[in-house]
Amino acid sequence: MILKTQLLGQIYQFRDLKEIFAKANEEKSGDRLAGLAAESVQERIAAKQVLGHLTLAEIRNHPLLPAEEDEVSRIIEEQVSEPLFETMKNWSVAELREHILDQRTTGEDLLRVSRGLTSEMIAAVTKLMSNLDLIHAAHKIEVITKCNISIGQKGVLASRLQPNHPTDNVEGMMASLREGLAYGIGDAVIGINPVDDSVESVKRLLYATHDFMQAWNIPTQNCVLAHVRTQMKAVEQGAPADMIFQSIAGTEAANRSFGISASLLDEANDMVRKWGTGTGPQRLYFETGQGSELSAEAHYGIDQLTMESRNYGFARRYDPYIINTVVGFIGPEYLYDNKQVIRAGLEDHFMAKMHGMPMGCDVCYTNHIRADQNDIEDLGMLLATAGINFIIATPMGDDCMLNYQSLSYHDVAAIRQTLGRRPAPQFEKWLEKMGIMENGKLTDWAGDPTIFSR
Repeated sequence: MILKTQLLGQIYQFRDLKEIFAKANEEKSGDRLAGLAAESVQERIAAKQVLGHLTLAEIRNHPLLPAEEDEVSRIIEEQVSEPLFETMKNWSVAELREHILDQRTTGEDLLRVSRGLTSEMIAAVTKLMSNLDLIHAAHKIEVITKCNISIGQKGVLASRLQPNHPTDNVEGMMASLREGLAYGIGDAVIGINPVDDSVESVKRLLYATHDFMQAWNIPTQNCVLAHVRTQMKAVEQGAPADMIFQSIAGTEAANRSFGISASLLDEANDMVRKWGTGTGPQRLYFETGQGSELSAEAHYGIDQLTMESRNYGFARRYDPYIINTVVGFIGPEYLYDNKQVIRAGLEDHFMAKMHGMPMGCDVCYTNHIRADQNDIEDLGMLLATAGINFIIATPMGDDCMLNYQSLSYHDVAAIRQTLGRRPAPQFEKWLEKMGIMENGKLTDWAGDPTIFSR
């Protein structure tokens, strides 16, 4: 395994695969904070050059975090299709990139190939790709999942309706929910982040959304994004939850900081299949984001892009209905500015789709990051072009509970109209029945929540 190269007369020698992976990454403030980033553009190019010549077998034979030391590593390793890996093990990372981008390679081909890859291999090829490469490659891949309805079809841009409220007030939440539905938002899920992570609060929000969905025959899913244990207790007590949610991470130690393990998620998956109100077959919802392992001091000297890829390898075990990255939420310590946020969003989407994951994104930023609404509108358009399964929308793009900026209801409507995207088919039929949409376009009733008072 060659760990050095010469560039413009200078020799660059790298210590191990961890260093090559980290220094080949595009500039990220999180990698800089962890002391892992390349010291110069030249060193980054040198690391990319060395990484491009490594074979997939070399990456697998020199694990960044050995399976005997980490549960997530074991899960990723156990998923590898040995017959498929054998056909590709002598490919270089650069050759894998060429195969992915080849115009003859279809999305079905990529999903088949991915079964022979580890998450680290997918991370490696991501580091060699441009933003356009990531958009072009991800656009090939269609991942369709079904809870109460199906999303992920080509030409469909679904959305999560996020009607959060700073006190979990049901009427306040319902006001936002009605407005969002009136804009055609909510086919992926009506998903609420609760302030109060108590069983009673979760039950109250689940019943409110479920009853409204039943009253208006809305073909979608509900979910309250409390800790998985809280949701499980609510379901045990009869609360109507279509899905169970949990944030996940790329190492066993980081997952422990979230209070979860693979066995706990196995238990939650079994419970929601038996007692949840979603028809399935998929009934789980996961959330990720670059930098979470670093913030938990559980990254083991591995760069944040590679850690994010490992999230998707871990998630693949559970066949979730949806998964999304919250790409600009953690803050400038991990993604400093608009350029880093846009790059990370495109990386996350591609890596998830290469794992066969039904990927969405909360295209967002916090007020202390060097980005603004124009930047996330740019990223929203790029991700929609890349074929993302869903994006998250909040009232006026301002989450009054989590105190961050996201895309708004009307932003999602504008992206759909601009790119010719449609809501999920079953949801669109309901919108037409309600008079909110006609022939793929919003009507004059769109955005008027009084439609639910007629």
